[in-house]
Amino acid sequence: MNTIEKISKFVGGTFSVWVILFACLGFFAPQAFVGMKGDISLLLGIVMFGMGLTLSSADFREVFRRPGEVAIGVVGHFLIMPTLAFVLAYALKLPPDIAVGVILVGCCPSGTASNVMTFLAKGDVALGVSIASVSTLIAPFATPAIISLLAHKWMNIDAKSLFMDIIQVVIVPIVLGVIVKALFRKPAEASVKALPLVSTIAIVLIVAIVVAVNKGKIIETGPLIFAVVILHNLLGFGLGYWFAKLFGLNLAKRKAITLETGMQNSGLGAALAAAHFNPIAAVPSAIFSVWHNISGSVLATWFSKRE
Repeated sequence: MNTIEKISKFVGGTFSVWVILFACLGFFAPQAFVGMKGDISLLLGIVMFGMGLTLSSADFREVFRRPGEVAIGVVGHFLIMPTLAFVLAYALKLPPDIAVGVILVGCCPSGTASNVMTFLAKGDVALGVSIASVSTLIAPFATPAIISLLAHKWMNIDAKSLFMDIIQVVIVPIVLGVIVKALFRKPAEASVKALPLVSTIAIVLIVAIVVAVNKGKIIETGPLIFAVVILHNLLGFGLGYWFAKLFGLNLAKRKAITLETGMQNSGLGAALAAAHFNPIAAVPSAIFSVWHNISGSVLATWFSKRE
């Protein structure tokens, strides 16, 4: 178990490298991953199950201890990222499938990596975890509703179907993880040491599969999608910081809200896009998975030097 824990820590600490590596593998050796297209939802469910194993009452105690700050983070996230996605899609006149893909990733809850980045940034980790947990739990309602509102200009959206999919691939695995932890506390706590390894494997496989399936479209539209994703992420960080500052929060809390705003659960975006839209709609989520871990790492390092 000690060996697994060491490997898990190493893999978790080099997460960005593995995401980039597997994105390249998906692009240059697509035949190795194309056959796994139907496994995206299962892989995301594994990540969410792991999240359920790590949740504790302390994560939600913060919600009741300082509801205003958590609300600022959650509202900021679901206000800033979807709005930015819509504005970029409209202003840059993106093709319908790509526009929906960008809006979809913008409407997803906070990413699991954001909590790690908040820790590295010396931010308010407890606040960050609470924001990520609450945004994930309300995603079945918030994500379909916002997508329907913003993306109907480009495509008909089946909000009910999106709701059911998010329940299946996000909420059910999280609830199962919480139940398993409650029933088998010691084994569950021991298995948590291996979670960074398991989660990393699942997420990098999702990225590789999406890249492999869409290799042709990435060659054709890659520069445009890269530009939109980078703008979306960086503007999200900037507006997230400004939003937190607007409410007079201290620097540690601003760091947490900035990272929780700009980093998305892009695995969920890829799973929903693959299930409901043209495969190219999943590409913004795949590229976001690669990029936000790079930008988040750089921002966290810079933040860590600011007290």
